[in-house]
Amino acid sequence: MKIQIPRDVAFILSELNKAGHEAYAVGGCVRDSILGRAPSDWDITTSAKPEEVKQVFRRTIDTGIQHGTVTVMLKSRGYEVTTYRIDGEYTDHRRPDDVTFTGELSEDLKRRDFTINAMAYNDEQGLVDLFGGTEDLEKGIIRCVGDPDERFDEDALRIMRAVRFAAQLDFVIDEDTRNAAAKHAEDLRQVSAERIETELTKLIMSDHPEKLMDMYELGITKIILPEFDLMIDTKQNTPYHLYDVGRHTIEVMKNVSPTKVMRYTALLHDTGKPYCKTTDEANIDHFKGHAFKSEKIAEKVLKRLRMDNKTINDVKTLVLWHDFGIGGPLSKKGVRKMLSKMGEEYFDQYLEIKYADIAGQSDYRLSQRKKVVEDTVRYHDEIVAEGDALSIKELQINGKDLMNMGIKPGPEMGKILNELMEKVLEKPELNKKELLAAEVADKYLKMKGR
Repeated sequence: MKIQIPRDVAFILSELNKAGHEAYAVGGCVRDSILGRAPSDWDITTSAKPEEVKQVFRRTIDTGIQHGTVTVMLKSRGYEVTTYRIDGEYTDHRRPDDVTFTGELSEDLKRRDFTINAMAYNDEQGLVDLFGGTEDLEKGIIRCVGDPDERFDEDALRIMRAVRFAAQLDFVIDEDTRNAAAKHAEDLRQVSAERIETELTKLIMSDHPEKLMDMYELGITKIILPEFDLMIDTKQNTPYHLYDVGRHTIEVMKNVSPTKVMRYTALLHDTGKPYCKTTDEANIDHFKGHAFKSEKIAEKVLKRLRMDNKTINDVKTLVLWHDFGIGGPLSKKGVRKMLSKMGEEYFDQYLEIKYADIAGQSDYRLSQRKKVVEDTVRYHDEIVAEGDALSIKELQINGKDLMNMGIKPGPEMGKILNELMEKVLEKPELNKKELLAAEVADKYLKMKGR
């Protein structure tokens, strides 16, 4: 089997060979190359010790030298070169307490997580596949190298990685590997939130976010996302729904674009439903106010995952507004107020989560629900075309104008601008400087005898 190696990688392998060392491309880059995918990065493994690697290349960085990794810099790009190693004991289920360097490629490969990631390649020796990685790629199987109990006991994050790879590649997890993953799921409590977030995000942004159900079945979400388990346990006895809240959530995730914000919005948009569920005399379930509760839970979950503030704010905003237009008459004034409070810049994403939410529901009164969204779009387009003010900065009067009228900067000025904004949202034609100034003079200055 011939793999096309990038020029820089071939150069590093060649230079190490010239110096008398073995060297191979290894891991995910080999897997992706066999699958016909473009690798995102290329890792290199070698018999050379870290100090020997540093002697071969002019520019290197000690990125993980205690574990045998040196980054070789070629132009502005870095390539990780790691010495063959044998991992010591894993007492924290995260990383080895120590490593021992070895001259045997086979020893290095057998410590790796899954067979599809335990293959090495160079042009001279070709593909080195000691554990059936190519066969598992052909069959679409995620299988641990060696004893899955040992692999997961070493690093609990591999439990999530198994499901993540299954989602990214649309593979199934080998039965022994699944059983061991379920057995060790509790060990994920010892893994950092940052590492959990990385794997969860890769899974839900994959082409198969429905593989989150594998995490549920293996007991993983109980540890990292108990909110999802609660949603699975929450039935929706209403003609508008086909599924429990959790499975509805899966359907919504499948129907939004694979971006971080949209997939997390879909994942968290109904997290408040278990807390807002009521059942009427006809045995029909209702979830009034769930969007407000979901926004609070979304913030808690994303902070727990150490998500960045921009993502948290974007997801919270979309979760809060995802149910707008349901349960009451829709009006242009209402849409104008929604755009002002939500932010018009979120409108396209709002539409996306809205349509995805409908796609995850039943066909009951489907045309009615779609018409609500279509009317929202029509009102939005009219509002934008007419140039209606949606934020204080779009008012035809500003803080400087108020100062010239004798109003001092501070809470009072902020209150006046907010109240003017509310009036303009009610009646856009009021957004003229002279009309707003007259409103201020009549209501605020006259009241204070100025």
